[in-house]
Amino acid sequence: MKKVFIILTSFVTFLACNNAKVESTATGPSDSTATSAVDLPYTAAYSSNFSTDVSDADLKMVLMTYKDWENGNVNGVASALGDTVAVDFSNGDHIRMSRAEVAKIFSNFRDSLSSVKIDMQAWQKMYATNKKEGYIVTWYDETDTFKDGRVDSASYHDINQVKDGKIVWYAQYKRPKK
Repeated sequence: MKKVFIILTSFVTFLACNNAKVESTATGPSDSTATSAVDLPYTAAYSSNFSTDVSDADLKMVLMTYKDWENGNVNGVASALGDTVAVDFSNGDHIRMSRAEVAKIFSNFRDSLSSVKIDMQAWQKMYATNKKEGYIVTWYDETDTFKDGRVDSASYHDINQVKDGKIVWYAQYKRPKK
């Protein structure tokens, strides 16, 4: 044991005494030209220029839609939607409808559930600076109990596009729990 300690101490000392020059990569806010010095295998088709410049009010509004869904308050969810909303469901379906039409779809599905439990894991505010578009991205686990007793449990990753304080696009990705 003493030999292992001496070897580890010697190794750490060697690393600490290494005089190689380390250049800082922190150059402040990045922009699309900042990555041009790195030879990346892809160029982002949409954007690779994001900041976190999305308001806390928009973050709260989006997170409240999850709490409203969990509590069965579909009207609360609907109040956060824009006049027209595009939705990409986890099953591959895509709709673009009025707030009222989307709310009716959400309401029909929520009415089939006796309970919903959401365990929010993380969220990230993202603002595409070159597109001037805000997003709230979420990661969470959800357990749905249907009125017939079936239980569906999955991990989700959602993208909520926010414009003028309302959700205008919502995309959901699902990984079923086993």
